[in-house]
Amino acid sequence: MSNVVILFSGQGAQKVGMGKDLVDAYPAAKALFAKADEALGYSLSDIMFNGPDDQLTRTAYCQPALYLHGLACLEVLKEKVPSLKPVAAAGLSLGEFTAHAAAGTFDFATGLNLVAQRGAFMEEACEATDGAMAAMIGGDEAAVEKLAADCDVDVANFNAIGQIVLSGSEEGIDKAVAGAKAAGIRMGKKLKVAGAYHSRLMQSAQDQLAGVLAETEISEPSIPVICNFGAREVQGSDDIKSMLEQQVTGSVRWTSSMQQLIADGHTKFIELGPGKVLAGLMGRIDKNVEVMSVEDVDSLEAAVAALK
Repeated sequence: MSNVVILFSGQGAQKVGMGKDLVDAYPAAKALFAKADEALGYSLSDIMFNGPDDQLTRTAYCQPALYLHGLACLEVLKEKVPSLKPVAAAGLSLGEFTAHAAAGTFDFATGLNLVAQRGAFMEEACEATDGAMAAMIGGDEAAVEKLAADCDVDVANFNAIGQIVLSGSEEGIDKAVAGAKAAGIRMGKKLKVAGAYHSRLMQSAQDQLAGVLAETEISEPSIPVICNFGAREVQGSDDIKSMLEQQVTGSVRWTSSMQQLIADGHTKFIELGPGKVLAGLMGRIDKNVEVMSVEDVDSLEAAVAALK
């Protein structure tokens, strides 16, 4: 089974209890969770299994939690379906790091350390700035980009056709939500987030992450990895570091990234992570593509049966 692309979830997909049934059912998942807890020096698994929700939602915990969960799902899937050989990988925002770990760009522990630091840097940036985000539903790209410019905020995510997220100062985002209808956008909806991700307000986090990435050993991925910022396959360690760094303040071009993979002839995808978010986005990008979502024992066993 070698014609599938693997996709990894981004922040916002997390939920309390994530991974618990996987750890109870599969020794491979249990071992990876134990390895993560040891490497981090605290029990990330406890926060994932038991919450509370506001603690798991914290950027510093949420990012390593999604990274660990996605890779545990993949580990068990590969064990159950030895013929599974993914042909490409991508991940939404934080998920790009998980995709790189899956492709062998860096090992599990190195990636875990990177996302734990990235989460901490972004949490600090959130606390130091007065930022917000809003989803713009049912507007075309040009209209949303003009609204962002008029309100002095940034375009954070091109998630799917008709679903674009803006990010920036609280004042600017409130202005954008209020002005959405007049700009020809069906609806502007403020999101419940800790700060302005993928905007210029994350510059301090980007600068700090750049310092960490500079010291990190990066290998050539074993399969193509599509980056968020460039919406293309990354080439070589300098390019990988640059793309991972720039997406902290830059736009996540998810729609274009998926369209690129589809243009390359890929039609089968496996989403690894909670909540089926990426399958939902793909339904809006291209309805002819098949996405299997794997997040727990039931969905994993269903994927195993389908892949075999």
